[in-house]
Amino acid sequence: MKTVKIGIFGYCRGASYVDSFLQNNAEIVAVCDKKVDRLESAKKKLGDMVTCYEDFDSFIEHNGLEAVFVANYFHEHTEYIIKCLEKNIHVCTECVSNGTMAEGVKLVEAAEKSDAIFMLAENYPYMLFNQEMKKIYDGGTLGKCLYAEGEYNHAGNPYGSTVDAWNNIRYLYDSDKHWRCYLPRTYYVTHSLAPIMYATGASPIRVTAMPIWNPLPEDCDRASHVGERAAIITTLNDDDSVFKFTGHATFGASSNSYRLCCEKGMVENVRGTSKVMLRYNDWNIPEGKEGINFYEPVWECEDAELIKKAGHGGGDFCVAREFLNCIRENKPHPFDVYFATRMSSVAILGHRSQMELGVPYDIPDFRKKEDRDKYRSDTLSPFWYSDGTAPTYPCTTRPDYLPSEKQIEGFNKILKG
Repeated sequence: MKTVKIGIFGYCRGASYVDSFLQNNAEIVAVCDKKVDRLESAKKKLGDMVTCYEDFDSFIEHNGLEAVFVANYFHEHTEYIIKCLEKNIHVCTECVSNGTMAEGVKLVEAAEKSDAIFMLAENYPYMLFNQEMKKIYDGGTLGKCLYAEGEYNHAGNPYGSTVDAWNNIRYLYDSDKHWRCYLPRTYYVTHSLAPIMYATGASPIRVTAMPIWNPLPEDCDRASHVGERAAIITTLNDDDSVFKFTGHATFGASSNSYRLCCEKGMVENVRGTSKVMLRYNDWNIPEGKEGINFYEPVWECEDAELIKKAGHGGGDFCVAREFLNCIRENKPHPFDVYFATRMSSVAILGHRSQMELGVPYDIPDFRKKEDRDKYRSDTLSPFWYSDGTAPTYPCTTRPDYLPSEKQIEGFNKILKG
């Protein structure tokens, strides 16, 4: 198996992939991060085999660098992805490819000119129950999917005041202008949408979204500028099916739930468990199956034990394995630049839909020049940027909403320790 020399850009999230890359015969030769303590952590983990950089342009000039895992701020990936692609360096990035529509256009055009592979590091489709659902659907016994649901729901405790909770905030945030403080509920859409796109092969062509307004309590130490707990997003797809899904939801009990409703039956993971329920219409039960099949799937591959130990239900290991195998075999991945920018378009335009309480938006196909030209200059963004650029579009459906001074003061006090 060919060893691939890879670099990690952004060691906060990137550190979580180190073991998975190493277990798949990658050599991590370079790490880039603006925070010195993270570089020191990389040195401690990887030793003399890694060179550390604070400057990205120096980082991608590292001798022999073949691939880069991009894990910097959520909304600031595109510039760095394009720099890699222009040097024919393979790129894997999470968990959106572009933060604006204009960036999506630039990214597609850069990928089409490059000899390098681009892959979206979307790990939730690799969770065992999602793999099982795709296997069942591909088997054909359910017929065509007509309707599917995806729910990514991490409620979180707004009153978290333990040492662990505070340390987690310090780990995830660096100021009250951090992207998580301005994240519209439709933007973090890949964990809910990707698994049902992956299982069915359908791609959204029109989106509408409705907000669930419920701001965080006044007395919690958070600095969120977003007052919604969730967005309920609906898409019409290119095969006439319909999806309903959340972005990053924070209601009720936390769970990751998916369901495919098809011509002859349905399959879903049982909410709050790792089990799968497969049900057929009485007149469509295949030979060798029951009408209702309720079971817990198991990994059936040589990497099973390594997958079980990896983050996100084994998804992190599978992402690393897939990316490295695509490089070795010189083949594109299904989570390519078109798949990635399609989901980013759903996220961005879904937010605009919920800003207008459900007005539908057509999703562009960036394979088409006319669709690219429509969005080539669309740089609207709800985020602050590392260079100090301010938001140019509201992050919440009631633009006059702001966290209280008390909330921001408490949040910043936690950050300062």
